[in-house]
Amino acid sequence: MSTENKARIEAVNVNFYYGAHKAIKNMSINFYDNKVTAFIGPSGCGKSTFIRLLNKMNELVPNTRVEGSIFLDGDDILDKKIDVVKIRRKVGMVFQKPNPFPKTIFQNIAYGLEINGERNKKTIADIVEQSLKKAALWNEVKDRLHDNALRLSGGQQQRLCIARCLAVEPEVILFDEPCASLDPISTSKIEDLILELKKQYTIAIVTHNMQQAARVSDYTAFMYLGELIEFGNTDKIFTVPREKKTEEYLSGKFG
Repeated sequence: MSTENKARIEAVNVNFYYGAHKAIKNMSINFYDNKVTAFIGPSGCGKSTFIRLLNKMNELVPNTRVEGSIFLDGDDILDKKIDVVKIRRKVGMVFQKPNPFPKTIFQNIAYGLEINGERNKKTIADIVEQSLKKAALWNEVKDRLHDNALRLSGGQQQRLCIARCLAVEPEVILFDEPCASLDPISTSKIEDLILELKKQYTIAIVTHNMQQAARVSDYTAFMYLGELIEFGNTDKIFTVPREKKTEEYLSGKFG
């Protein structure tokens, strides 16, 4: 494992419970600057549950608890005193199903800036444009910024959600199966975008598509029944996995 890159996030001995059910078991993993980490594993193995801990989304679920530490820039985000809003600004999330607000394309991106206190209209307009350019959507929507975002195609809506995430200048972007509801052309655009975005951000992606993990990630984490079975360089995981369970999953014996 190369440690030449700085770990932006360090998870140490993390356990997570839904009621009495232990969904994440003693998970320790680092996320590196300008790298993509893919989470693979069968449905229900804890992939999405784990990445939602990285921006405290699971705290919205009743009757849950978490143990361990997750350090972001040296601060333990699991500390009860930490500012949730500040964490979610630093750690953005893009979900499986595109979820634009029922507002205009422009308002979708401006909204996060406005609730964070930005009032300068030129600054907002500039950030909207830059965010849409970073999300590879500007050329498709620049003449229809005041159309309802729900009129966009599914793939465009997902890139709009990425632009909305980028507008508040996160350090980390979490993608939870971002292409699950998209056609192959839209999927290819999102994958190209992830490869471009990693030049500026730390990225984690949950995917059921092992070919996608192989295409876009630098590191791969294989999870099974809430445990991290194997983590390492993506090329090595896919060609010479250390663990028998990883090899069985990659060869289609279960999952």
